[in-house]
Amino acid sequence: MSPWFEIPLQIFTLIIMLIGLIGLVIPIFPGVVVIWLSALGYGLVAGFGKLGAWMFAFISLMMIAGILVDNVMMGAKAREGGASWLSIGVGLIAGVVGMWVWPPIGGLITAPLALFATEMARTRDYQEAFKSTRGLMIGCGWAFFIRFGLGVVMIGLWSIWAWGSG
Repeated sequence: MSPWFEIPLQIFTLIIMLIGLIGLVIPIFPGVVVIWLSALGYGLVAGFGKLGAWMFAFISLMMIAGILVDNVMMGAKAREGGASWLSIGVGLIAGVVGMWVWPPIGGLITAPLALFATEMARTRDYQEAFKSTRGLMIGCGWAFFIRFGLGVVMIGLWSIWAWGSG
């Protein structure tokens, strides 16, 4: 590929990846997916080559981990806080519904409220319900930091591929 096309392609891909990384701050923005799609687009246009194929495989694994980390971290921290599996399930469903009904923050509001309400109905203890809900929110915070870290590593791997293979 000629440098007059390769350099603008690399810059464009990096800009889209950085938008994905910054977008991770918005809870429903699929930042790791945007980063992954950028790497895929770059590979389809510029070619994967041997190094690119390996880097894209690692980038793909990190994208999958980034998608799963929300539910795992929020559920795990809610369980640590004493939440039942039923409450976690109700919170997850309410979060998904809330995300679609009141974007972009509906899921952040409905998930903890549903978990809290379910735990109140189950335990009849305000403090226990609050402890479970607090765990869910702590898990949400940790998930953000993990996704952000994965995004940085994904961009780093793509950078090695794009600028290190020449």
